[in-house]
Amino acid sequence: MNTVTTRRSLGMPGATGAGRVRVTAATPAPYELPAVDARRRPLVRSWLVLGLLALVGSGLYSVLLVLARTPGINSWLPAGDFFRVALVVHVDLSVLVWFVAIAGMLWSMNRREARSRLGGALGWLALALAGAGALGMMAAAFADPGTPVMSNYIPMLDSATFRAAVAVFGIGVLLLVGLELSLPMRLSAALDGTDALRAGLRAAAVATAVALLAFGWSLAVVPAGLPPKAYYEILYWGGGHALQFTWTLLMLVGWLALANACGGRVPVSPRVALLLIAIALAGVFVTPLAYLMHDVVTVEHRDMHTWGMRAGGGLAILPMALAAVLALAQQARRGLITDEARPLRAALITSIALFASGGLVGLAIDGANVKIPAHYHGCIVGVTLALMGLVYHLLPRLGYGRPRGRLAVSQPWVYGLGQLMHITGLVWSGGYGVQRKVAGAEQVLRGPGEIFGMGLMGAGGAVAIAGGLLFVVVVWRAMHGAGR
Repeated sequence: MNTVTTRRSLGMPGATGAGRVRVTAATPAPYELPAVDARRRPLVRSWLVLGLLALVGSGLYSVLLVLARTPGINSWLPAGDFFRVALVVHVDLSVLVWFVAIAGMLWSMNRREARSRLGGALGWLALALAGAGALGMMAAAFADPGTPVMSNYIPMLDSATFRAAVAVFGIGVLLLVGLELSLPMRLSAALDGTDALRAGLRAAAVATAVALLAFGWSLAVVPAGLPPKAYYEILYWGGGHALQFTWTLLMLVGWLALANACGGRVPVSPRVALLLIAIALAGVFVTPLAYLMHDVVTVEHRDMHTWGMRAGGGLAILPMALAAVLALAQQARRGLITDEARPLRAALITSIALFASGGLVGLAIDGANVKIPAHYHGCIVGVTLALMGLVYHLLPRLGYGRPRGRLAVSQPWVYGLGQLMHITGLVWSGGYGVQRKVAGAEQVLRGPGEIFGMGLMGAGGAVAIAGGLLFVVVVWRAMHGAGR
């Protein structure tokens, strides 16, 4: 277990002396996120607001999705394009915009730069472009929906308005990542937990840069005359796989930071954590190799991305999860679970549980049925819960109040339980061969087993929607309560 010799004071839940603990040579190096520079705080706050608005918008569309797939209710709603348009916007807001917004919040905290008006202006421009792109996606669903295309990773509405919105959003992300990577990574002489977390955030930016390179490469070489479904599927396949490394790295940073913030002693030294982060990043470099070795329209190109994610994407996850679980178990044995730590603890436990459930479901996939969305719902929700916990943890640093009370503690459990019910229903129905990306009569539910499974999916979706809205309520209350 790594130790530090500095005598600096660091805040840790459950510590004595007005919430402070003095770090000595006998104390494990804490995994503290970087401090929020006062000059950059308004920008960090604004990225958080964009993330919250994305979740609200996604929640509204998810209501339509659940209703469109719930037996007995879906007969009152139009299927087909109605379901698919809502699905496109829901996925892009809840995954792409929400994840990028929280990444923008964390990267804006992570930058160590001298006073620079240009750097500050570019940071705000990146936020403005990302926000305008997200707003354009939502507007296109009503003003110019075109044809919904259920492409993997970034589903699309094949319309000029939606394509323009995605392009504007992408330019904002490019600028955001460029700012993060433009400054050198400075680690302290005695590598500590904060340095490891900084490196994890930088690694996530590198993975995003690789994803953007892949998107641009595909845009240049994918034949424009392909049918929309084939075109967008090929266009986003390589970059979409690379983005999964970004989300995984952000989740690993979240697990370490939350375990530490709960008061647990993470049984992994910063050097080992840095090694695991490097392992988690390494697989993303299969992406440019796939473009160099195979034509984008070939099966070999497609399979190489899949292999790279399977072979390299999960090697670091199990050790990090075990370290976080051991830290929580050690904290529970010591009986040092404070009220401030309970919401963070709930988010961390449910994040690990949901991500693990998604991984296990992935082993049971057989065919193009609803087991596939069950798999990625588990993994994506695992990332989402980790980021929700990070938001709870960072609110006081941003000048807001601390999430408190039963509502803050129950929110991750409600959201996680709803998603677990949702996943279980999909796996159950997938066993009967219910197809993915369909709704209403297109689902062809023949027997009580299939109806039960999709009914459980619908009930779980409703609970998860409530949990997502609870998150927005808890954060809103903290932002407008004490501690500002």
